[in-house]
Amino acid sequence: MSTLPRRAAVAVFLAFAFAYFFSALIRAITATLSPTLTQEFSLTASDLGLLAGGYFLGFAATQLPLGRWLDRYGPKKVILCFLSVAVLGCVAFSFATNFSGLLVARILCGVGVSACLMAPLTGYRRWFEATTQLRANSWMLMTGSLGMVASTLPVQWLLPIVGWRVLFWGLAALVLVAMALIAWQVPKWGITLTQGHDAAQAPTSYAEVWKHPYFRKMVPLGFFCYGGLLAMQTLWATPWMIKVAGYSPLEAATGMFWINVAMLCTFLAWGMANPWLARRGLHADRLIARGLPSSFLFLAIIIIAGNDLSTWAGTLWALYCMSCTFVSLAQPAVGMAFAPALAGRALSAYNLVIFAGVFVVQWGIGLTVDGFKALGLTEIGAFQSAMGVFLLCSVASYVYFLTAKSHNQSI
Repeated sequence: MSTLPRRAAVAVFLAFAFAYFFSALIRAITATLSPTLTQEFSLTASDLGLLAGGYFLGFAATQLPLGRWLDRYGPKKVILCFLSVAVLGCVAFSFATNFSGLLVARILCGVGVSACLMAPLTGYRRWFEATTQLRANSWMLMTGSLGMVASTLPVQWLLPIVGWRVLFWGLAALVLVAMALIAWQVPKWGITLTQGHDAAQAPTSYAEVWKHPYFRKMVPLGFFCYGGLLAMQTLWATPWMIKVAGYSPLEAATGMFWINVAMLCTFLAWGMANPWLARRGLHADRLIARGLPSSFLFLAIIIIAGNDLSTWAGTLWALYCMSCTFVSLAQPAVGMAFAPALAGRALSAYNLVIFAGVFVVQWGIGLTVDGFKALGLTEIGAFQSAMGVFLLCSVASYVYFLTAKSHNQSI
């Protein structure tokens, strides 16, 4: 396995991080725009959930071919091709005149940015040492949190000045800049990788990934807990603060701003702490087992409190999201459980699990809220009941994680 010199590695990380910043911004912007889009297009809760989930549907649909292409062609070629679709999606969203147009554009956006994390993680698997991979993964997620910060108050401030359509034109232009940086800084797959030809000749089947006991152990956790974290952060925390806690759209955007700042700081801390923790034997499985239950506690408090603790809603959501970050350790752990030639497929397969979970949770909560309202519950009661169902699913996935057998005790 070949590693990059320090300066080249930093340049590669920054180029990929710049693209991932805008990937996360595009992902999360629907939370801030939800009141505007709901009013302009008369969206129901299930429509809103489907619209936000459309991004993740497009994202998830590409993951299996993406993994094969990453292993065969390398991160640079693949991410540049995909980002061109993201530019098209942003432009299409800016021109949409109805819900169908919005949904198609969001799916294109999801397809276009679907390589923005998997491409760098595949490269890091071969270019960086193991502890550096954990740090780079956490700091990529920190960059994503910075993008989510940018999707809150900055977007809310710009909305009355330029409108949401112009915002998407700007995003399209900035994605083009990110493509230029990647084309300039990221090396070709064969230049720094001596076994590049072996990777190109490797079998393209996912069977070895899907049947791996460690991969299967982590699937429910990725689907419900990791996918649920992203579903809350990119959509449902905002409607909860507005519909249940009684926040104004600006107050909710402010709450999301601080939630994402908290996530940024959390991932920064993870990146600094991961090598130290690994040296002391505190590996991913052990940290997840010990830390993740705190997220269930905070979500239960959010659900039970309803609007009784409305002034603390933003803080409670921040604590929930921060405590969920233990599950982010699962992704690099899955990648390191496989040989480098399988890294792209393993990471993309697990990403498929995560983003399929985001789609199901985002749309499912919207459908469940509408369903409970149809049964006669108040809007607050419907939101509480829907979140309660999600909490039960998350706890069940954690129980499976604890009880399933694994051949990767050192991860």
